[in-house]
Amino acid sequence: MNELILELTEISPREFFGQGNQNIDLLKKYFPKLKIVARGNKIKAYGDEELLEEFDRRFDMLTSHFAKYNKLDENVIERVLTSTTPSDYDAPEKSGETLVHGVSGRLIKAQTANQRKLVDAARKNDMVFAIGPAGTGKTYTGVALAVKALKEKQVKRIILTRPAVEAGENLGFLPGDLKEKLDPYMQPLYDGLRDMIPAEKLAHLIETGIIQIAPLAFMRGRTLDNAFVILDEAQNTTHAQMKMFLTRMGKNAKFMITGDPGQIDLPRRVISGLKEALLILKDVPGIEIIYLDDKDVIRHKLVKKVINAYRNIEHQK
Repeated sequence: MNELILELTEISPREFFGQGNQNIDLLKKYFPKLKIVARGNKIKAYGDEELLEEFDRRFDMLTSHFAKYNKLDENVIERVLTSTTPSDYDAPEKSGETLVHGVSGRLIKAQTANQRKLVDAARKNDMVFAIGPAGTGKTYTGVALAVKALKEKQVKRIILTRPAVEAGENLGFLPGDLKEKLDPYMQPLYDGLRDMIPAEKLAHLIETGIIQIAPLAFMRGRTLDNAFVILDEAQNTTHAQMKMFLTRMGKNAKFMITGDPGQIDLPRRVISGLKEALLILKDVPGIEIIYLDDKDVIRHKLVKKVINAYRNIEHQK
């Protein structure tokens, strides 16, 4: 039986191995035919030479990632161990920078390779589509980019919008004025902003119109210039709504469109404006489409399992 000895020199073994050696347990799960032992700052692996070479390569990828981001968890390990090359889980250096210093000094940055690709795409293009399932950080990363642009005075305002699919008669039974009826639809956008801007300042920015959060119908007839504009839940737009929104773009504007084509709430036989736009605009210069997947899920680890379970059922239909 062949033996491979790997040593951690400039990395804390305790942090790299994880609490109770949980990261090592994950490695064992991905390399079940190897015997892996972690002691002190060394890892010993025993098994076939070919498998040991692969383990050596993956271990090097993990240590490089840890040295760069000081972070290693189940999601990161899975992305690294299931990627073909480092470019599959990493992205240009600049795109990994801190986007916003949030509330209580929280550092908000892209956490996955595709999120970093999204940051890079937004830097280079005025219109970006972020497509992927729930929990992949599409909206959150977009809001962080918008707040960053506002703080750096690249834009004068942030406009966040979503289609309220149940708007109209179905909202009538809810108490309160129109804003109070629609706020539940806008809640995920508020949640992101609250992480990044102190409550009093956020209230002031909303009150003065520097940050605007409104349903998509309110965008009709407007020209959105000097603004970072995010259309969230875009899979629930119709053809007319998407065309209307995309043609609102004014001077010095950044548009980000986020959505999950797998979660369309439109009536049957109504074509999703997002699906249509992805086909029509995929080759237009200045527009970039970034696809995120379950490797980018940064919510509870069960979210990834839920996405996979539903995908298996949907593929059988």
